[in-house]
Amino acid sequence: MLTIIFYLFIAIVAIQFFYYIIVFGKFAYIKSTKSNPKRIPISVIVCAKNEAENVAKFIPLLAEQDYPNFEIVLIDDASSDDTLDLFESFEKQYPNIKLVKVKNNEAFWGNKKFALTLGIKAAKNEYLLFTDADCYPISKDWIKEMSSQFTLEKTIVLGYGAYEKIAGSLLNKIIRFETMLTAVQYFSWAKIGSPYMGVGRNLAYKREEFFNVNGFIDHMKIRSGDDDLFINQAASRKNTTICFAPESFTYSLPKKSFKEWFVQKRRHISTASFYKPFDRIQLTVFYISQLLFIVLSIILLAFLHQWIIVLSLIGFRYLFTWITLGFSSGKLKEKDVMYWFPIIEIVLIIIQLNIMITTIFSKPVHWK
Repeated sequence: MLTIIFYLFIAIVAIQFFYYIIVFGKFAYIKSTKSNPKRIPISVIVCAKNEAENVAKFIPLLAEQDYPNFEIVLIDDASSDDTLDLFESFEKQYPNIKLVKVKNNEAFWGNKKFALTLGIKAAKNEYLLFTDADCYPISKDWIKEMSSQFTLEKTIVLGYGAYEKIAGSLLNKIIRFETMLTAVQYFSWAKIGSPYMGVGRNLAYKREEFFNVNGFIDHMKIRSGDDDLFINQAASRKNTTICFAPESFTYSLPKKSFKEWFVQKRRHISTASFYKPFDRIQLTVFYISQLLFIVLSIILLAFLHQWIIVLSLIGFRYLFTWITLGFSSGKLKEKDVMYWFPIIEIVLIIIQLNIMITTIFSKPVHWK
């Protein structure tokens, strides 16, 4: 039995090598290229529901972007706080702001996709750039950098939505490591030619891509997935590219309690179950290989006499993962999380297993 487990362990290390070196290496080892700024008209779209505190701080940062031709479409999704009042004041203050008011609709109550659809239709420009109400661009060149990736063929641009750093917080490091690893995955698969997701905190596409797949109609009843399910359906090798210039990043306020983050991750993981079969399979294989690597390492070190061989394989696995994620974290300005990599990885694997089990018995429903 131990011999079978040992050979299974070798296979797991080989699978991990394939993911980290062959797949994730497509992003980790890519060279940064100088952007080619364009002056295409852009509509920045922000959907908010009860986000008064955040929009008061972040909408002015969007309005101050250094870009010659853009509008900001603010969508109030039937907020019950002061969000709408703030949006109305911003509309008066900035001439390039357009306000879309969404009232409660019995058929689409609490559905962000319905609100976004109204905003997309109201936008005057063909090229759309999305972020969330609790996000802000890291620089005044955010629009310039994201829009620079558009070409006649490349009409979907996947960006990086990071989270703010909180000193001394292990939860914050876990959140940022998981966010970085997710970005490495979707950036890498996009480079290979098989894009499968993006994040609504930083995402751009041409409006025709939205109408080519009839918008969110195929997954309108699924409360989440206005970003990743749309990209899973609309993105392809021909029409999708990535943007990872540091000036293109957006930052969000991270969850400060484990419970809040757990709920957020449950929503994300439950949405992934609606991806295309290949994407579900590759994500499942990657996670299972991570889990089995930890479990089999413990078993073999405890019971196998040739522990030196096992220890060498463990060291080899951590070497190539650390190198790949090290290069990736440098590109995404997340190097500090790598100091805690082995610990965070193990904690995250256990948390994800817990989330998957919990999600089987209860499903998250509303986006707010």
